[in-house]
Amino acid sequence: MIILPNFYFAPVSYFALWLKSEDVHLEQWENFPKQTYRNRCVIQGANGKLPLIIPIEHSGARIMKDIKISYASDWQKLHWKSIRSAYQSSPYFEHYENTLIPVFEKKETFLFDMNLKTLDWVNTILKFDFSYQLTDKYIKDTEGTDAREMFNAKKESPHLYPEYIQVFSDRFDFMNDLSILDLICNLGPKSAIYINNE
Repeated sequence: MIILPNFYFAPVSYFALWLKSEDVHLEQWENFPKQTYRNRCVIQGANGKLPLIIPIEHSGARIMKDIKISYASDWQKLHWKSIRSAYQSSPYFEHYENTLIPVFEKKETFLFDMNLKTLDWVNTILKFDFSYQLTDKYIKDTEGTDAREMFNAKKESPHLYPEYIQVFSDRFDFMNDLSILDLICNLGPKSAIYINNE
């Protein structure tokens, strides 16, 4: 058993760990930690790493499954525009564009549901069986693997992956372990093999 957090377009390392794991439980009862991949992903933009952050309502709710998304700003439009701007010249963006647009169209109430939607999209594109159960309570000490604190959005990833050609490779050195969006837009169907090999 492994307990994984529920991320927004998670980094490559997250899916690499998932593929090696059995009996995956997605955590929904944890206290929401700030500044993590739970409400952000990092893509490669024209000026370097670009974090895309989903704003949340500060309503007093602290449990992950109860965290509501704020629509005070049109973040969906901004995220979509940023993703399209970053990856429209990538080899595979046009192949996936029409399946990706709906992810940003419906206004999900809860962050958890939005993240599940991104997970479903990745699952469909990569044709992996990312089967999981949701936790039914908060387990402080698990007998399995606790990966809830394993991914740090504020530090460089400890996981080093083979380089592939990124959209702005002419401007920047290889950016390691970005959002799965970066891998899929640049490698397309080969993303599954890339992750499997890790």
